[in-house]
Amino acid sequence: MKLSKRRALLLAFCITALCSLLVVVPLLMHHEPDLPTEEDLQNAIANAIDFFEGSREPYALLWLDVMHRRFGIEEFADALQRYDQVLTEQPEQLPMMHVFRRIADYDNLFQVEDLQSVSLPSDRIIAYALYCDRLVLPSDYSEMLDRAVSQGGYHLTHVLLACIWIQENGCELALPDGFIDDMYRANSAIINNNPMMVDDLKLEAAAFLYLAGQGALVDDSFVDRVITSQNDDGGWGVSSDGQGDSYWHSTILGLLLLLHVEFPADSYPPVLDSTSP
Repeated sequence: MKLSKRRALLLAFCITALCSLLVVVPLLMHHEPDLPTEEDLQNAIANAIDFFEGSREPYALLWLDVMHRRFGIEEFADALQRYDQVLTEQPEQLPMMHVFRRIADYDNLFQVEDLQSVSLPSDRIIAYALYCDRLVLPSDYSEMLDRAVSQGGYHLTHVLLACIWIQENGCELALPDGFIDDMYRANSAIINNNPMMVDDLKLEAAAFLYLAGQGALVDDSFVDRVITSQNDDGGWGVSSDGQGDSYWHSTILGLLLLLHVEFPADSYPPVLDSTSP
């Protein structure tokens, strides 16, 4: 059957229109999820605070004490007291727990030998910084930091925390020109290379950048994703997509990050409890 030219044009038009609808309608139906609101942020913080109710995780308790001093979170007012209770119950962990207790008690008493209990290289970096005003830093400490930055991952984030504590302790350390700024940018790259993915390492980089006063280096979309990826129990998982069972470490970091977002300030009380009577 032959079609007239007019009918052929009409048929072609109808086919084109139909194809356009097949493309446009799904696009109209698809929309980006709503960005988290201020209420969502506040709810995420409240749920994360509830996550730590009755927590006996010792190193979580030290950071809860930081949040009490820095943000006035009354639910964490007894964190150091709870830490000391746990300390008496875990004698096998006593030396290392004595070392890191200084986060919450600046006048903390410990034995120099206790430092030998800190076995992970990334943890030794921060332990040296924690006591740099009492003990001389290793002669190759600058090289240790440089190597750790090159290794990336948790080595890199721990260098950031070490630099925060070195500054708070008023210690002097000769570093190459541009080292600090490069280190900040390297931590930022951990997050911003894929800000839609939330995991424990990214949370640590973001939280520590905020601790260092460098929150502007954290992509806003990452903060939004942290809020929306929170688990129902108020925590965050350690996995690459932020899902799975909540983990105390990831949840401490997520809460620390969101508290800085919710309560921005030009300056905060120090991370280390240097104002103890």
